[in-house]
Amino acid sequence: MSRAFVRESDQDAAADNVPERIVSPHPNLVTPQGLKQIDEQIRALEAERQAARSESDPSATARVARELRYWSQRRATARLVEPLPQPDAVRFGVEVKLGFEDGTERTFRLVGEDEADPGRGLISWVSPIGAALMGHEPGDTVNVLDKPAEIVELRS
Repeated sequence: MSRAFVRESDQDAAADNVPERIVSPHPNLVTPQGLKQIDEQIRALEAERQAARSESDPSATARVARELRYWSQRRATARLVEPLPQPDAVRFGVEVKLGFEDGTERTFRLVGEDEADPGRGLISWVSPIGAALMGHEPGDTVNVLDKPAEIVELRS
């Protein structure tokens, strides 16, 4: 359909139908890097919003506004957790090296929910793996990825 036959009120309705992003009920713990990522995301979205407004694109403006509401709320509730220099147990922000019975090793860092990237070994502290590791010390055996693993080393 040609845009000539679209009423402005239809465009406004489309912009109003952008669903809100769900905000986690968990405390919004963030690492220093996670806080930096939130700030960068907000700056990028503010630039996108300006571009969408200057192009008079209501659907892009609505999408960007929704993202800005989400990230602004995450920034407002962010609780920065500085890493411990010498962690003695698995805590938020700690890197955990695990040794499995088959001789393989995996390393995970417990980070905030928005910072998680499992492919890079960054897992949310509230994920099943993060919850299984939390509070354990080197030498402890935990069930991770449906296999027993020993906590070999902790780093900040």
